[in-house]
Order: sequence, then C-alpha cells, then structure tokens
Amino acid sequence: MKQHFPLKNVQQEKRIYRNRVFISVGIVVFFLLLLVTRYAYLQIANYDEFSTASDQNRIRLQPLAPARGYIYDRNGVLLADNYPVFSATISRADVKDIDDTVKRLIPILALTEEDIDRFSSRIKTSKKTERVALKLNLTETDIAKFSEVKFQFPGVNIETQMTRYYPHGELFAHVIGYVGRINDKELKSIDKDLYAGTNLIGKIGVEKSYEDLLHGVPGNESVEADAHGNVLRNLGRKDPVRGNDLYLSIDYGLQVIATEQLAGRRGAIVALNPKTGEILALVSSPSFNPNLFVTGISNTDYSALRDNLDQPLYNRAVQGAYPPGSTIKPMFGLGGIHYGYVDWATAISDPGYFTLPGDSHRFRDHKKSGHGAVNMHKAQVVSCDTYFYVLSYRMGIEKMNAWMRQFGFSEKTGVDLPSESTGLYPNPDWKMRTRKSKWMKGETISVSIGQGAFTATPLQLAMATAITANQGSHITPHVLRESHGAKPYKVHNAPDGKIQFNGQPEDWIKMRDAMVDVIQTGTGRGIRTPMYQIAGKTGTAQVKSIAQGKKYNEALLTERQLDHGLFVGFAPAENPEIAVAVVWENGKHGGSAAQLARPMFDYWLLKRKKDPIRPADHQISGGLMTAGIKPGELPSGITPVTADANATNPPQSAQPATQTVPGTAPSTSSQPVEND
Repeated sequence: MKQHFPLKNVQQEKRIYRNRVFISVGIVVFFLLLLVTRYAYLQIANYDEFSTASDQNRIRLQPLAPARGYIYDRNGVLLADNYPVFSATISRADVKDIDDTVKRLIPILALTEEDIDRFSSRIKTSKKTERVALKLNLTETDIAKFSEVKFQFPGVNIETQMTRYYPHGELFAHVIGYVGRINDKELKSIDKDLYAGTNLIGKIGVEKSYEDLLHGVPGNESVEADAHGNVLRNLGRKDPVRGNDLYLSIDYGLQVIATEQLAGRRGAIVALNPKTGEILALVSSPSFNPNLFVTGISNTDYSALRDNLDQPLYNRAVQGAYPPGSTIKPMFGLGGIHYGYVDWATAISDPGYFTLPGDSHRFRDHKKSGHGAVNMHKAQVVSCDTYFYVLSYRMGIEKMNAWMRQFGFSEKTGVDLPSESTGLYPNPDWKMRTRKSKWMKGETISVSIGQGAFTATPLQLAMATAITANQGSHITPHVLRESHGAKPYKVHNAPDGKIQFNGQPEDWIKMRDAMVDVIQTGTGRGIRTPMYQIAGKTGTAQVKSIAQGKKYNEALLTERQLDHGLFVGFAPAENPEIAVAVVWENGKHGGSAAQLARPMFDYWLLKRKKDPIRPADHQISGGLMTAGIKPGELPSGITPVTADANATNPPQSAQPATQTVPGTAPSTSSQPVEND
C-alpha cells in the first residue's frame, strides 16, 4: 500500500524561525544593556573612586628621609658625621607575602632574630608604600649574594641610606651619645609621618636631648612604578629639610686633656665657664665606642660592655652620685654666715674631735691632735672638720638643707643631657619617708663634711663651684652653644638668678681668698703655680666605714675600698674663666684629684690660644661641605677642622642597661674621716 506524507508548512516554519531570532536578539540586547549599565556605573558613577585606586597601583608617594644635622665642638671640630650604607628595604605595596619573603632572605642576608623582630614591628605600622629597612649596613658579601637571586624577590630593593658615624670614638661618647634603631616603645610615641623612611633615633646624650633639632623634616617624591615596585619615572618631588647643625660648648682640646688625666682610672671630670654655664669638658671614665651601637651591636660586644665591672656605659659625670667630702665646705661655710651663726672672726678650739652634749661619742677630725684655734679662713685652708661639726650643730639639718639646695644639691641642675641624677642632701623628712626612722643628731655632723647620706654628682659640684666663683650668681650648665638650621632655637648663655644671701658682698671675696690659700699653703698646695691664681678645695670621701676607735689602714683595704679623691676649683681666682670638678674613684686623697685638674687649668689659660690641640687633619670636613657651609660663613669665627683620619672605623644598637656606680655607696659611719 502506498504511504502519503503531508506537504511542508512553510508559513509555520517561518513563524518559528522569526520567533527564535527575536528571542536571541532580545537576549543579546539584554546582556548588552546590562554590560553598558555596568560600564556606566564603573566609569561615571564611581569614576573618582576607581580612578584613584588605579593611580595608587601605578603612582606612589614615597617618603624621603631628612639628613641628620651635624654636631661640632665650639671650634668647628666635627664630632658626629653622616655616611652612606647599603640597606635591604621592603614595602607592603610591593610584596604580598612578607613573612615568606623574609624567611627566604634569612640565609641570603644573614638576618638575625633581632633584625626580623625590628623589621616586623616597623612594617606593621608603616604606610603601605613606605620602604622599611630589613637590614642596615649590608656587607659586600650580602649584596653579592642577593644580586644573584634578586629575580626571586620582586619588591625587595638594595638602597643607599645615611647613618651616623662618630669620628672620635670614645672621646665624646658620654656627651654626644649615639643614635640607634627605632624600637617598639619609641614607635608608639613618635610621629610616624615625621619619621617615615627613617630608621635611627637619638638614644642618649646630645643625640637624644636635641632629637627634634637634629632630625629635620622628611620630604616625599611621587613616582610611577610597575607591578614589581620598580620605579619607572619620577613625577614630582618635595625635598626633605636637613636637621639643624649643633655647635657644642665643649672644647676638643680640653676634652682630650681631661680624658688623658683619667686614662686607666675610674671617675669623672667636668669643666665649665662660670660666667655662662657652658660646659667646656665632660668626661666619664672608662668610656665606650658609640659607633658600635648605630646599626646594631653584637651580643658579644654588648655583653662585654654591660658586664664590665667598671661600667663604661654609665655616665659618672651626670649620673654618678658620690659623697662630696670637704669640697662643699666653702658653700657650707657661707651658709653659717648667711644665718648669722658665725663670721670670719668666729673661732673654736679644735682638740681633734667633737662630741655632742651629753654624748661621749667622738666625731674625729682627720688630724688626730687637732688644729688648735681655728676660724673660718683657717678651717677652709687646713680643712678642719671639727669647725664644721660645731657649725652644723648650731645650724641644724633643716637650715643646712635649705641653704645647700640653693647651690643645686639634691636638685637636677637642668643640664641639657638626659638621665641626670639629683644626688641627695638628706633631711628628717627624707629619712622618715624612705627608712621609716627618725633623724639622729649624729647624722647632721656627718653631712656637714659631705659624708653620711649626702651625695652629689660631679656636675653638681662643678655648678656649685661656679656659683661660688660668681659670688652667688646662679648658672645652668649646658652643652649646646649654638644651633643653625631651619628650626629656630636660642641658647641662654648667662647667669639666670641669684641665690639669697644675707651676708655682705665681701664675704664672697673672703671665701675666694680662703680657697686661694687652700692652693697656696693648704691641702691643695701641690698644684700651685706662679702663672695664675687657683681658688680650690680638696676633698676625701670614705668608701668603707671605720669603726669607733679604729685607725684607717690603707694596706688592709682592696683597691675599690680606698677613699675617693675629689677636687673643685676655679681660675683665675679674681676673674674666673673656668671651674673644674674632679672625682677620682678610689683615688685615696683630694690632693691626688687636684693633680688631675692642674693640666686643665694650664691648657685653658696658658696654651689653648697659642697651641690649641686639634685633630690630625686640618681640612674642611665632609659634613660642612655637604651642609653647603663655607669656611667664612661659620658662626662666631669658627675655623672648621675634621677628625683624625685614623680614628675608629664605623661598625655597628642596643641601649645601655641601668647601671649603678661601683664603690660609691655613701658611708653610713657615724665617724666621718676627712684627709685632704
């Protein structure tokens, strides 16, 4: 049977095809409209937001660290310089996995745990595009090893950065101090914008006190970078402002002389200008090399300094608290005149000891047989302890305390150096507060000759001596003489007050004359000279207590149990140009300490202008040239000179641990012994 098929329905097929075309076109148009809408949203509605984000991926604002200001002595000798080192740097914008990158760099750059910890602390608080130093002061070996594998570390760069160098090594360590890597504690307190791109900050000394002046103001530059952080071109720049240059009052030559006197000894010497308060020399011995701390001190080097029994990190001149011994007798004697308990004619009979009424205990004089009839002048010249025992019994500790504080004892001097000690001038309130016991009359006797609980710093002794030389005009010691740079700063170089004194102006002159006779015929006669007059006072302070009835036997004591030797003085006596305080730990006698002061007087008054001590190389320093200062433009007619070319090479930052001076605990004996 033949099968028949229906004819093709052309109209229906056309209709189906047309519907399908409409649907397809509709879908395409819908998605095109959707895409256009999205483009419009991104390009128009959110143009500012996404344009900025795009530019940030391509254009970066990088901080430019300012150069640190230079430090000079009063004559233009360069004391703190800047020099370039190579550093490995990373920014969060260039490296996605910083932890992994640092881990892989450990064997290549010989990174220590300290390097990693410091970097981790800094990178967390840095701006995204700020380049943070992973390691400073790379060696040639470090750079060579990194160069071979640099392609494996996109975003890690080797850059040149400036760091500090102290050309004179130990000579000015306790004055200038040093800079070191910024630590976690400092990161929390500093202005991060101000320190963007900076790795170093002042830790101690002038570097810390005048950090705001020395640091400068950072700049920035806008750069175009690729995806790996490589700079393609510079788009704009704001130059940083270099820190101020500081000219200290310290004299290089006098500092050398003072250092030579204390070579191989423990102690401190401070010299200042009585008329202005300018510190001319400040030495603490032994010292240390501050260059070790700049880019990171090794554990071995730091342990050697920290564990050294002589404590070279400790600034004895500003922090060391010593019993001042008889050096305070001129100031104390003026207090007796101020309150009217004695005058220059008041005399006592000295049998070699003093006893309190109703007490058989004898407070001995250093001369067992006594000095016979003694007035104020003779008491100073022969350093008669008994005279001051009697005076202290009359005055009482409260008036003694009030008077001596006017000379700066038990107070900070206000010196522009950090971590200054106040020393201690004791009184009943202090003893009750700290020891929960009442003040004993015998303690007043000990304090009268600078012993017992009485302690003072060498700087305090120098200031008190300067006030005496000034006939009561108060000065504040300072090491900054001038500051030059973008940040204005004015230094006060003059007396800043007058202590209250109820005596006559002639009393100051008479005390000066008594101090002159100390040097001419008394306990300091070993340093007298016909060239000029020195007014001074020697002092010997116990370290080890001597029991009642026992004799001081030097042969039975260890070297660190020997008495401290002290000296204070000024010259020329009639028109003082320099005041000096010397503390020689375990130096046995005040006369020995006076011997250390004589070369300083000689240099300052006789040799400084004719034959000044200068570093070996008398050329303009690199620091001056970098600063753009010409020799004829130096302040106050300063002639620039540089450091010895053979000075210590710049190596590598830790901070000195809190120290205590060995062998300087104040004697608590009720039988003070003075032997000048």
